[in-house]
Amino acid sequence: MGEREVNQFLTHLATGERVGASTQNQALAALLFCYDKVLHRPLGQIEGVVRARRPRRLPVVLTREEVGAVLNELDGTPRLVCMLLYGSGLRLLECLRLRVKDIDLHRGEITVRDGKGGKDRVTMLPAAVRAPLQAHLERVRRQHAKDLERGLGRAPLPDSLARKYPGADRRWAWLWAFPASSHYVDRDTGLRHRHHLHETVVQRAVKEAVRQAGLTKPASCHTFRHSFATHLLEDGYDIRTVQELLGHRDVKTTMIYTHVLNQGGKGVRSPMDGLGS
Repeated sequence: MGEREVNQFLTHLATGERVGASTQNQALAALLFCYDKVLHRPLGQIEGVVRARRPRRLPVVLTREEVGAVLNELDGTPRLVCMLLYGSGLRLLECLRLRVKDIDLHRGEITVRDGKGGKDRVTMLPAAVRAPLQAHLERVRRQHAKDLERGLGRAPLPDSLARKYPGADRRWAWLWAFPASSHYVDRDTGLRHRHHLHETVVQRAVKEAVRQAGLTKPASCHTFRHSFATHLLEDGYDIRTVQELLGHRDVKTTMIYTHVLNQGGKGVRSPMDGLGS
């Protein structure tokens, strides 16, 4: 079997089996790997495949009361992280990968480095988060000082900065704002580092908090970001401003939140409401 049969199989997945786009893409990747690495006969260009359509879903958005209810069920670092997800519109990994130098408590700004699409952006640091975040950073700083005394305290640096700035990996500014509780050994350098907090720690905490709050919506960590955008639009902020805060390349991506504004039926008054009781 060659390119023609692979084309037919992938088309059958979309038209006959009605699989999703991700399943079809996974099948294509598996076949390319098999032909290239196992059979040692790389496939040529595969053209004319009927692509499975990726469904267009509206994002899950919480009301302000629901956001508060979930946050009330959280504590410690997961609560602080979720306050930033909702208050600054961050993605989960964008938040966990923040370094101390990226947080400006005085100006009330957060700089997101190498976000989705490899872009940097600046977003707000909510006033309500500054005090607990400052207290958290003080605890992290004390932990960092103890690590330095033990000959540890290194933070992995991006790209080749470790060679360009020797010793920078021990500086407070480059430390993860949300470090893990344990160290790991870098396979390339043999050095012991603290990784940033793993995303599953926050994800599990949010899942349990949603359950404890009694919500029926399938909310997750990313729901806080959706809620951030929707609530800003509800408050009358310009969609271009929201686009910049979220880091969307195209305003069409941001416009999806106009479909889930808290207006019920796109703000149209139902004729049922005009009838007498």
